[in-house]
Amino acid sequence: MHDHDALDFAELAATLQSAPTPTETAEDIVRYVRAQLDADQAAISVVRSRSRIETIAPTDLLVEELDRRQAELGEGPCYDNTWPGQTLTVSNIAEDERWPAWAAIASMMGAASLLASELTTVEGRRIGCIIAYWTQRRCFTQDDIAFMAIFARHAAMALSQSWNEAGLHTALDTRKLIGQAQGILMERHGLDDARAFEVLRRYSQDHNIKLRDVAAHLIATRQLPTSSAMDQTA
Repeated sequence: MHDHDALDFAELAATLQSAPTPTETAEDIVRYVRAQLDADQAAISVVRSRSRIETIAPTDLLVEELDRRQAELGEGPCYDNTWPGQTLTVSNIAEDERWPAWAAIASMMGAASLLASELTTVEGRRIGCIIAYWTQRRCFTQDDIAFMAIFARHAAMALSQSWNEAGLHTALDTRKLIGQAQGILMERHGLDDARAFEVLRRYSQDHNIKLRDVAAHLIATRQLPTSSAMDQTA
């Protein structure tokens, strides 16, 4: 793990704000926090209602499933109102008594520890939170906690600049499109969630077509696109 005290957060903020789209800003944030903390998985989670969490830029489908279970149960770190303005540390998820049902499922799925911080605009509006997970138990240091708190402030500033309401909805709509495309592949080919997502991701990479465009084309035509077909419809 890097020496967080040596990081130039002003330079970091400028780098985050230079991302061309809200989705890429979110992906940069998640990628950076995962690398700096040596986390196994991470994502930005936005609570939309008591029964829905939008998971932005997840590093793995496990994170989406953990958020889905939070929404399903109505409990978990995203729904816990006891830590606003603080950094949440859970060194042993399996033994956490604040969210017993979710903790049991998360532990069974392989999540051992988590570190989370709110993403709040300068006006005090809560965008969501960034959560990092580890599959092995981790004892968090004051350095870890301080990094997460400072980083979250810069990340929130970058997001609030790039995610106006339209930008946020674009990011969320992308997740919805991908989910619908996964559903088509699952029904047609008998795949599970993870395998359907992998088909879309590999197709996107192999044909150099954005994942969102692959999903939208599949939904509209019920066929996976080719590069030439996408050029003709562009």
